Amino acid sequence: MKSVSARGCARGVAFGLLLAAAVVDVVLYAGSDGARVLPMASPVWQTLAVVLVGLAALLWPAGRRPEWLTPQARTTVPALASLLLTAASLLVQGPVVFGPGEIMILLSLLFIAVRHCPPRWALACGALDACALLTLPVRGDVTLSSDVMGLELIGLLLVGLVAGLAGYLRSMDYRRTVAVSETRRGERLAIAADLHDFVAHHVTGILVQTQVARMMADSRPQELDPVLAGIERAATEALASMRRTVGVLRNTGPEAAGHRPVGDLAGIAELIEGFALPGQHVVLRRDPAVSDDLPHEVQAAAFRVVQEALTNVRRHAADATRIEVSLRDDAGRLEVTVADDGRGGTQLPAAAHGGGFGLVGLKERVTALGGELHTGPRSGGGWLVRAGFRR
Repeated sequence: MKSVSARGCARGVAFGLLLAAAVVDVVLYAGSDGARVLPMASPVWQTLAVVLVGLAALLWPAGRRPEWLTPQARTTVPALASLLLTAASLLVQGPVVFGPGEIMILLSLLFIAVRHCPPRWALACGALDACALLTLPVRGDVTLSSDVMGLELIGLLLVGLVAGLAGYLRSMDYRRTVAVSETRRGERLAIAADLHDFVAHHVTGILVQTQVARMMADSRPQELDPVLAGIERAATEALASMRRTVGVLRNTGPEAAGHRPVGDLAGIAELIEGFALPGQHVVLRRDPAVSDDLPHEVQAAAFRVVQEALTNVRRHAADATRIEVSLRDDAGRLEVTVADDGRGGTQLPAAAHGGGFGLVGLKERVTALGGELHTGPRSGGGWLVRAGFRR
């Protein structure tokens, strides 16, 4: 609220200064000795019209501007009117006095042109406003006297300062836009990784358990119910994960980072629960020294390690009979290990084996946190995944 009121106060001050300067212009014009053909064609009315056009272009409320009143129109029309008055003073009317109101209006229009006009128009509109400002000293006096040259130098200085400030602010706006775009892109990539981690895990489980159900249909039909219940649970969780991911995608940005479907150490127990197929035994061993107040990003990465390892067990070693997940404190480091005794007896369709991007993304996630990831065969058979994180 304070920033809004301060902004409104600043706008009010600027509005008052412009009006005061415009009044000064009218007083100066009224005291000048310009040639008058008709009362309405006198320098007073002509310059007053230029000032009013400039004020309308600057102070027209943003919410009430018609579509045709674009930044290009706002910055070019008053400048053209000023240039026409300058040309008339040189060719027809004789000397015409200019005042601070017209100077402030043209400088303000120059600022708008450089900062807000489209890139293809910014240079042309800014140059037109600068030209209108720099030709004010020569109204009715084509000789380059010392006074005129001094005013031109001051004008050049003002043009440079205003254009430089507007250009700097425009570059800041561009950098801010790029930063927001990169943040959104990074969030979308992170959400894509989440989609892979969660949904691929559940869909792989559905596929493997469906194969088990088909094998049991003839030999042990009475034991099908737990397998079918596991398929139903995995399908429900996959749909819930996709629903959460789509919900986050509708609001992607820096504020969505805290709403991504990430896991934690407590979620590892839920992940293991119901994972085992008939004939499998899954064990979670958690060191009491491993607390729940670890940094959130470390907990999320540990969850991803376990999730990806279990997904790979189902893809490549569904014949494993024992899977052991371990969380322990190793001299101030969190160590996560997933070991199985599978022999690679899974027969999944080729399209279900994945492209090997899961472990690549997992290693990037772990190393980004200053950790290490090692995967490879165990000496006694099976596969081992180990990750270490700084706490």
